[in-house]
Amino acid sequence: MPNGTTIASFCLAALVVLVVPGPSVAYVVTTSLRHGRTAGLASVLGLELGALVHVVAAAAGLGAVLVSSPDLFRLIRYAGAAYLLVMGVRELRPLKDEAPKHRAPPRNHLRMIRDGILVDLLNPKTVLFFLAFLPQFVRPAEGSGQILVLGACFVLLAAACDATYAMAAGSLARHLHGSPQARRRIKQTTGGVYLTLAGLAVLT
Repeated sequence: MPNGTTIASFCLAALVVLVVPGPSVAYVVTTSLRHGRTAGLASVLGLELGALVHVVAAAAGLGAVLVSSPDLFRLIRYAGAAYLLVMGVRELRPLKDEAPKHRAPPRNHLRMIRDGILVDLLNPKTVLFFLAFLPQFVRPAEGSGQILVLGACFVLLAAACDATYAMAAGSLARHLHGSPQARRRIKQTTGGVYLTLAGLAVLT
């Protein structure tokens, strides 16, 4: 179990990383703008569930196995890019029903959770992050236990930061969804963000 000083130092370092918007923030914001606050929070839940899987994998040493296998790493990277590509194309397709929607139906919330989990799980750079960041605060004799505790702290902080973005973007969406033109632009922007993230997943 890490001591209080280690946890405080880790949380401070994690906050420095989290306050800088990255791909997960882009995903949460676009989802919240497109589908509303509740769907945005559902996407946050999915992302953090996926992050917890990465934490457990890092504690079990599975992340190191992934990094040591270039072919497997490449496969996961391309799978993640393909999934983002599908999401982008799905958003760019014209809809028959353009009626204002402030809230996605419950089944769509489950889809948002699923999408968030898959987006995070299929991002091999998340594995690299945990492998590079967590060990700096772990004593070798207590590796696995400390990784789980510190990883859980990171996930909680990430959930708080991402949820803040989701709430803010969801509130903005309430004002924008009354305009058909704004809804179309949000939809196009969402698709463009997903396609951009897909390209970055392949190129970086």
